[in-house]
Amino acid sequence: MSTTTITISTHVLDTSLGRPAEGIPATLEHVDAEGVPTLVAWGTTNPDGRIPALIPTTYELVPGTYRLCFDVAPYFAASRRQSLFVEICIAFEVTSEPQHYHVPLLLSPFGYSTYRGS
Repeated sequence: MSTTTITISTHVLDTSLGRPAEGIPATLEHVDAEGVPTLVAWGTTNPDGRIPALIPTTYELVPGTYRLCFDVAPYFAASRRQSLFVEICIAFEVTSEPQHYHVPLLLSPFGYSTYRGS
């Protein structure tokens, strides 16, 4: 299995402003059977709210649990907006089937949602 068969991507949209959320640091972790996370990748959202090339080409994605964590506190602080959230983590399961996992974050100061994108 290689990174060309299983891929993971994300983007962040600020639904309260109706635009992509730029400048949000995020990490992707693989969580083992004992619940111990290992850092896979990190990046910061660009002006389009995306992290291009999130997965390093040297990393082989394997089936299991992954967690995307977004450090949203600095994003809200930069625009002087109060927010309930400091960090938002989304855990999801990757199967052995070759497929793309797009995990978007729809964000506002007092709520968020996510879904399986395409």
